[in-house]
Amino acid sequence: MITFAQYLQKCSYDGLSKLVKDIVDLAHKCVDNEDAPECTKPLPTIFLDRICQVDQLRDSYGDMADCCGKADPERNQCFLSFKVHQPDFISPYQRPAADVICTQYQDDRVALLGNFVYTVARRNPFLHAPAILGLAAEYENALKSCCSENDVGACLDEKASVIKERAKLIGVQQQHGCRILDKYGERTFQANKLSRLSQKYPKAPFAELVKMVHDVKDVYKECCEGDMVECVDDWSELVKSLCSKQEVFSSKLKPCCEKPVVERTKCIMEADFDEKPDNLPSLVEKYIQDKEVCKSYEAGHDAFLSEFVYEYSRRHPELSTQVILRITKGYETLLDKCCKTDNPAECYANAVMELNKHIKETQDLVKTNCDLYNTHGEGDFLKGILVRYTKKMPQVSTDTLLEIGRKMTAVGTKCCSLPEEKRLSCSEHYLSIVIEKMCKKQESTPINDQVTQCCNEFYSYKRPCFTAMGVDTKYVPPPFDPMMFNFDDKLCSAPPAEREEGQLKLLINLIKRKPQMTEEQIKTIAGGFTAMMDKCCKAADIDTCLGEE
Repeated sequence: MITFAQYLQKCSYDGLSKLVKDIVDLAHKCVDNEDAPECTKPLPTIFLDRICQVDQLRDSYGDMADCCGKADPERNQCFLSFKVHQPDFISPYQRPAADVICTQYQDDRVALLGNFVYTVARRNPFLHAPAILGLAAEYENALKSCCSENDVGACLDEKASVIKERAKLIGVQQQHGCRILDKYGERTFQANKLSRLSQKYPKAPFAELVKMVHDVKDVYKECCEGDMVECVDDWSELVKSLCSKQEVFSSKLKPCCEKPVVERTKCIMEADFDEKPDNLPSLVEKYIQDKEVCKSYEAGHDAFLSEFVYEYSRRHPELSTQVILRITKGYETLLDKCCKTDNPAECYANAVMELNKHIKETQDLVKTNCDLYNTHGEGDFLKGILVRYTKKMPQVSTDTLLEIGRKMTAVGTKCCSLPEEKRLSCSEHYLSIVIEKMCKKQESTPINDQVTQCCNEFYSYKRPCFTAMGVDTKYVPPPFDPMMFNFDDKLCSAPPAEREEGQLKLLINLIKRKPQMTEEQIKTIAGGFTAMMDKCCKAADIDTCLGEE
């Protein structure tokens, strides 16, 4: 159902149920006779063949029907390109009345949960099936606990909004994972995962983690390609394997592995990092002072660097995986250079100092931003981001700049409330997601040269590149247009949220006209604007007052 609902987002639940029945019937037939001709095809092919047999496919889906003329895997890639996230052709979900939904659940649990799965899948065509099944389990638990409450509606509202937020977050994370795999390839994807899992399971042996990272990559590939049956199947194998070796990985997994199968993933994902083993030796001896470093490196670059990622990550749960990947890349560049010299040890003697400098710079940046957020609040923090980013890329539309600013501010809200040792990892992770999304968009509509340059950087170097980016000096501001600053009484009468949005857009448009403006000049104008508002909103004739001011 999930697979069909994600490919055929306009079809009704009943329409898709017929397709699901066809596939399930075929599965039963193939269990009895796996040599039957229609049973030898790969699963994704069976699904796409069935989709291509749908009557009037072109009437409902237009050009998507042309995909059927292609051979696999191009056919699948073609279908994936037609998936629409949260499409406007699907009206917002209306939940049945509280008493109705509880009766439905008691009378026909399977149909109700089937409908939930269908509803989520067609609106979120990139969400991986194990996540959707997990959300369905959460939804069922919500029904179980709310249907016995006095105010069923209020109870469900509260739980549903939590589930919705989680679905959104998981979707963003998974699309980001697919993007890394697709754009940067398996090596970067695996390095990033190895770093994260080494931080989370620092007691696990290197070989076990490497195997697990490899398996995660394989499952991710299937899920990202939309093959949801294999995705669920292999994901549950992965979780089963992790639970069968939980004492090897982490003591934190026990409560998760005792849960029902569909609820395990969420628990494992959210489990805390395990404590570091005691007395881990310093890495300086093995990776800097050891006379044989170049020999080990030359014997196998990737194996040597993977072990470095593992050893470094398990000692530093407070760093982001991006920082660790930058450190590894720096170390790799250094070895490439130094191992060619007569005295490698002398060549990389300053490595530790350089490394600590980079870590401190990144930590200071997070500290500065979080101090700013925590002392001045969300509003001022957002304005600061809008000023900086409008100067970096004034070509971007006002609405998009506001959206990017809000997303970056949300990162501040999420990460700056965490304990100090979790802030860096949190903020760099979520900022990478925002930046990656922006870079994907700019592939089809380039913004400016410096954005293109940063978007072409290695995955882990993008965020620092954007942070370091200055004012776009090649940008020529449009001529001054007085209509841009045309004020009327709406500024005073609009609801607060609308007023605030208007003022933020005004700020962006001001910077677009004068990208070289200093902080002081912006402060002066902002002060003047506030004074004008205070004065004119109390005046008898608001419009005239605003015009004069």
